[in-house]
Amino acid sequence: MTALKPLPRRRSGLLALAGIALLAGLTGALVLLGISMPAGATRLAGAHGVLMPLGFLGTLIALERAVALGRPWGYLAPLAAGLGAATLIVGLPPAVGLVLIGVGGTVYAEMYAEFARVDRTLHTGVQAVGALGWVGAALLLVAGRPVGGVVVWLAAFLVLTVVGERLELSRLRRPSATARRLFLGAGAIFVAGVATTTALPDLGTRIAGLGLIALAAWLARNDIALRTVRIPGVTRFVAIALLAGYVWLAVAGVTWAVVGAASAGPGYDAMLHALFLGFVISMVYGHAPVILPSVLRTPLPYRPVFYLHVAILHAGLALRIVVGDLLGSFVAWQVGGVLGVVSMLVFVGVSAAVAVHARVQERRADAARAHGPHVPEAAAGS
Repeated sequence: MTALKPLPRRRSGLLALAGIALLAGLTGALVLLGISMPAGATRLAGAHGVLMPLGFLGTLIALERAVALGRPWGYLAPLAAGLGAATLIVGLPPAVGLVLIGVGGTVYAEMYAEFARVDRTLHTGVQAVGALGWVGAALLLVAGRPVGGVVVWLAAFLVLTVVGERLELSRLRRPSATARRLFLGAGAIFVAGVATTTALPDLGTRIAGLGLIALAAWLARNDIALRTVRIPGVTRFVAIALLAGYVWLAVAGVTWAVVGAASAGPGYDAMLHALFLGFVISMVYGHAPVILPSVLRTPLPYRPVFYLHVAILHAGLALRIVVGDLLGSFVAWQVGGVLGVVSMLVFVGVSAAVAVHARVQERRADAARAHGPHVPEAAAGS
C-alpha cells in the first residue's frame, strides 16, 4: 500500500466553502422551523433555498466532477458556487452571489460538454441536461424569480444528475431496449414539465410530477440496487439508502402532480422536502462511501453506524410530512424538521470521525511497513 497523499489545498478550501454553505443552510432551516436562533441568523432563512441545493450540493458535486475531469479550469465551477454562497451568507447584495453561482453552473455545464467529447453516452447526456437545470435556476434567480418559482429547475439539476449516474450503473444489469425507451420517455416527461413551468407554472409542475413518478418506477425496476441489497456490508448499506430514496422520489412525484405550483403551505412543504431531503440527501448518504474517498483522498470504510443518519433522516421526514403536513400537527412538523437537520449533522460528524480514524490507521500501517519487523540482536547474531 502506498503512503497517503495529502489533500490538495484547493480541494480543502472548496470543501470548506461547501461546509460553510451547509451549516448556514441548516441554520436557515432551523429559523424556518421556528426554532429560536441568534438574531444574525434570521436572514439565512431567506437564503436557505439557494444555499442547500446550489451552495452546498452544487459546490460538492461540481468538485467531484472537476476531480474526475482533471483540468484546472474545472475547479472554477465549485469555486464560483462556493464563493457565491459565501456572499449570500455574509449579507452582500444577493445579485452578486447569484451571479457567481450562475458562473459556477455555466462552468459545470461546460465540463459536461468536455465529458461528451470523450464519452457520448445516454447517461452523460442526462447529466448534461441536469447541468442546464442549474444554469436555468441561476438565470431565473438573477432575473428576480423567487426561490419557490425555480424549485423545478433546482430539482432538474439534482434529479437528473443522480438519475444519470444510476443509469450508468444500470448497464451492469443490461437493461433491454424497451427499458431504455421507457427511461427516455420518463425523462422527457420530467424535462418537458420543467420547461413548461417557465410559462405555465402549475401545469408544468404537475407534468414534472408525473415524470418523477415515472423515473421512480423505472429506478425501482431497473436499478442495480435491487440486486446488491442482498450483499452484506457497504454494498447493502448503499442499496438500502438508494431504495429508500426512490420511495421518496415517488412520493414527491405524487405530491407535485396533486399540489401543482405552490409557494407556501403544507403541500409546498411536502413536495419540497420529499424530493430534496427524502430523495436527494438519501442519495448523498448512499453514495458518500464511494465518492468521498476519491475527492478527499481519504478512505471512508463502511461502519454499521452509517445507518444512524439514514434512519434519523427518514424517520424525521415521515414525521414531518405524514403527521405534520398531512395530519396538521405543528409539533410533529417541527420535530421532524429538526430531525432532518440532526441527521445531516450526524452524517458529517460520523463521516469525519470514520475518515480520520481510517487515515490514522493507514499511517500507522505505513510506518510499521517502513520500519519492518523488529529482530532482536541476539537472534540476529545467532
